[in-house]
Amino acid sequence: MIELDGAVGEGGGQILRSALSLSMITGQAFRLTNIRAGRAKPGLLRQHLVAVQAAAQVCNARTTPVALGAATLEFVPGKIRSGDFRFAIGSAGSCTLVLQTLLPALLYADGPSSVRITGGTHNAMAPPVHFLQRAYGRLMAQMGADVEIELLRFGFFPAGGGEVLARVQPGSRLKPIELLQRGERTGGFAESFVAGVPVGVAQRELERIGSGMGWSGKQLRIGGLPNDQGPGNVLLLTLEHEHVTEVFTSFGEKSVLAETVAKRLLNEVRSYLKSDAAVGEYLADQLLLPMALAGGGAFTTSGLSQHALTNADVIARFLPVSFSFEQQAHSVLCAVRPW
Repeated sequence: MIELDGAVGEGGGQILRSALSLSMITGQAFRLTNIRAGRAKPGLLRQHLVAVQAAAQVCNARTTPVALGAATLEFVPGKIRSGDFRFAIGSAGSCTLVLQTLLPALLYADGPSSVRITGGTHNAMAPPVHFLQRAYGRLMAQMGADVEIELLRFGFFPAGGGEVLARVQPGSRLKPIELLQRGERTGGFAESFVAGVPVGVAQRELERIGSGMGWSGKQLRIGGLPNDQGPGNVLLLTLEHEHVTEVFTSFGEKSVLAETVAKRLLNEVRSYLKSDAAVGEYLADQLLLPMALAGGGAFTTSGLSQHALTNADVIARFLPVSFSFEQQAHSVLCAVRPW
């Protein structure tokens, strides 16, 4: 049984999620202690508890008793099975983080699957569904994965109530890719979604984005949502390049000016564009596991977080791969190699 300490590195939920995914795929059991020890509220929150329950259902795993706040978990996987799965987080906890736990494993199932999850779809501390669809999804497709992700209903913090549906076709082995350059830009646009929030907020956000990016017209899009899907506001900026698509996100908050929300986003986008990297910091983290499953690959990133380094350490406990990180002039080169 692989022993993992959840207090190591960034000390968050990624250790749990990667361990669950890899345990399902490799058949190796693990014991995780000090779950999320680095967080203000350690232990399992709703989204982490559902991730454990969902993973256990998908592979008929045996686990120690789990509950909210649990700090220790033993997980003994069985065989991954296909099916039509439904999971409810019961709060605004992130649907996308639960989904990312399951998707890699379902690529190894014995048939096609669907996963429907209700909860939060647009949370400040997790990738939004649009990121999975456009950024993560595009690269998974380039690696050979057949995954379709559909946003059925927005769910903002604190109300939740969102819904996402994913369909997975197994059978194709993930293949290594190299993303050393993003290539020429082929498109770009910004969207502001508002639910139960004055449309003027979206207009002001997009005006600031327009002036900062030199965009106008169809590149600036307001997404008005039914009031019962809010209250909430998310500002998204999508950059499409020859080899990669990136999605940047900023959330509206009470007492925070719309212009400030847009400025935060522009600062992140400009940092990415100033680099010569293929992917941004968040997409870099998401690429490590599929590249390791593919047996290799490489990419350049504008930034490397402690989150990513911790993730690499966990992955290397389950798979015969090594990671190298080399600082270059305007990016970091990340390489995944088999032993």
